[in-house]
Amino acid sequence: MRQRFFQLILILSLVAFVALPAPGLSETQKNDKGTRDNPHEVPVCDSPIAIDGDITETAWQNALLIDIAYEVRPGENIPAPVRTECLITHDDKNLYVAFRAYDPDPSAIRAHYSDRDNMFNDDWVIILFDTFNDERRCLEFFSNPLGIQADGIEADNGTDTSWDAIWDCAGRITDWGYAVEMEIPFSSLRFQRTSGEQVWGIDAIRSYPRSVRHHLGAYPRDRNNNCYLCQAIKIKGFDGVSPGRNIEIAPTLTAVSTDERSSLPGGEMETRDKDVSVGLTARWGITPNLTLGAAVNPDFSQVEADALQLDINEPFALYYSEKRPFFTEGIDFFETPMNQTAVYTRTMHDPSWGIKLSGKEGTNTIGAYIVRDDVTNLIFPGNQGSQSTSLAMDTTASVFRYKLDIGNNYTFGLLGTDREGDDYHNRVFGVDGDIRITDKDRIYFQALGSSTRYPGSVAAEFGQPEGSLSGGVLDLTYYRNTRNWDILAGYTDISEDFRADLGYIPQVGYRSYYVTNYYSWIAKPGDWFSNLRVMGKVDNMEDRDGNLLYRAMVADFTYEGPMQSYVQARYKRFREGYLGQEYDQNYYHLDSDIYFTSNFYGAIKFVFGDRIDYANSRLGKRFQVRPGISANISRSLKASLTHTYEQLTIDEGRLYTANISQGKIIYQFNARTFVRAIFQYRNYDYAADLYYDEIDPQYRHLFSQFLFSYKINPQTVLFLGYSDDYLGAHDYGLTQADRTFFAKVGYAWSL
Repeated sequence: MRQRFFQLILILSLVAFVALPAPGLSETQKNDKGTRDNPHEVPVCDSPIAIDGDITETAWQNALLIDIAYEVRPGENIPAPVRTECLITHDDKNLYVAFRAYDPDPSAIRAHYSDRDNMFNDDWVIILFDTFNDERRCLEFFSNPLGIQADGIEADNGTDTSWDAIWDCAGRITDWGYAVEMEIPFSSLRFQRTSGEQVWGIDAIRSYPRSVRHHLGAYPRDRNNNCYLCQAIKIKGFDGVSPGRNIEIAPTLTAVSTDERSSLPGGEMETRDKDVSVGLTARWGITPNLTLGAAVNPDFSQVEADALQLDINEPFALYYSEKRPFFTEGIDFFETPMNQTAVYTRTMHDPSWGIKLSGKEGTNTIGAYIVRDDVTNLIFPGNQGSQSTSLAMDTTASVFRYKLDIGNNYTFGLLGTDREGDDYHNRVFGVDGDIRITDKDRIYFQALGSSTRYPGSVAAEFGQPEGSLSGGVLDLTYYRNTRNWDILAGYTDISEDFRADLGYIPQVGYRSYYVTNYYSWIAKPGDWFSNLRVMGKVDNMEDRDGNLLYRAMVADFTYEGPMQSYVQARYKRFREGYLGQEYDQNYYHLDSDIYFTSNFYGAIKFVFGDRIDYANSRLGKRFQVRPGISANISRSLKASLTHTYEQLTIDEGRLYTANISQGKIIYQFNARTFVRAIFQYRNYDYAADLYYDEIDPQYRHLFSQFLFSYKINPQTVLFLGYSDDYLGAHDYGLTQADRTFFAKVGYAWSL
């Protein structure tokens, strides 16, 4: 059975490789306007524009007009169901963009007040600029019909909305649809260094969610071409524009007061931390392409709590996304094919200062930063599990990234990281590449080497080798993308002593390969689905001595349809090696969500089948269910609730039951101001007599956070908040363990 499945995957891969004809010219390429040879010209506006959502100024009458005429998803380059116009003009300081989004039923428009970067369930429009015209990355600016902003950077691995720019926009709903105006300062952009005319790539998109979410674009997409920006519309102009001095200075004042109970449950609440600090973050555009940033005593905290993850019976360290502005600025310049492996900024816990340089000059991309951290977080990876610790040790972390573009098809890079402390260091250096063989085929590679030395006491406590240790990584990925077929194949080899302490690498000491095939059916108007896809995968992982760690065969079916419904069913048959034993297992997964109405969303996920009890080295049966609901009660009020229930049973009975709940309520007064409450609750019940090692029969944790936020832009902010933690065990109920009051004021000057 396994051999037949593997053969089927290889046959499907071969069919996909040879069966599809090479694409001809797209409609955009056939058109004599908006192409590389004949770009659209962006005119200079000759009168003022007020950003108020009213597109009636004289300047808009002379702007470049681009029709968003195609439905590109789920339909394939069919006529758009609604009319949308995008207008572009500029003066010497700002780029101006407007949208007229016509709608046959304006009452059906989805539009809610929210914090920036949180409006993607609404109707929205977006303008994308490939300002370097290198067809590798672009800056994105979103708005919903009420002028709620989002922005991000799109590169090969998707869109990263953690990047924030300072710009202005406004929107209004009308009797014919809605209008959006954007004012984007050139000082918020990075673009080519030239004294004359520039050529940029652009796209304008409208997301039109009704029973199906339609994505409408300004040009047809060739789905046999895996380079999105290679197909973009070209515009020209901007002669003499400059980002100016491009200096941003953002001082902050942060006050924190934390009380902590001296012992649980009966200890007294005592002041642990009471501090008022002044910080400064500054950014200087040395050139239009290179930006120098610095932060002294900044507030590196995250305002929103991380989403809860189930951490029972997980052998490896969990991953959390980065949200802190100093690290998210220019984050795309540090990306590598093995993203996060060597650079994962959440390892830096409490920096006292940092300095960063990032940008692109011609075909050269550079990113570098140095950060002084007052706490040292460490992950000690293995091939079957990982450990972690935090040390009260100062370290200096340095990261250097360089990439060279060769033509439109090749990018090669260098990466170096270094973290130094008392009797400790970790250094990583490597090379990588992105090779676009054809419009359909691409190869990524990365090779890294490391040198590490832990303090003697740390090495002894966590079973790490004494003295210096060194290791390496080789990673190869092949990706073929066509209209209906996607093929992904990869090979990874990580030695046992490789460490990337400034990255996220919880597992080492293995070799693995995989082949994944996807086949997608393209929906046509009137079809019973909007997207339909099947997937097959084979996966194999062994340790460096050839012992099995993991071997799997996976089948997957995905359906998308009316009411924005989504269903994914997955079956996995796999064999896993753990502590000298091998376990045959079956895994079943069912995931679905649906919009019952435009304002009420529900989701549920089931996972069940076999699961190793990693704490006691035996096989059990897992059942997990994860329901969730989200409701826009009004334009300003939103509430959501998610819950995770998991139980693991063994032959002797139930081993543990885990319940995790998270609720969030937000009232958004307007685009700048909101109040928010977050509640997170964990309740873990263990059958202590079934564990080989001693364990508390119960663990409970209740976290709450209340926040008032006033935000003019990402750096001009006022935060007032309160949070606390309650803990409980089998012999005492939930007891307040700590409480924190915090405030932050920040103001950004742009010079």
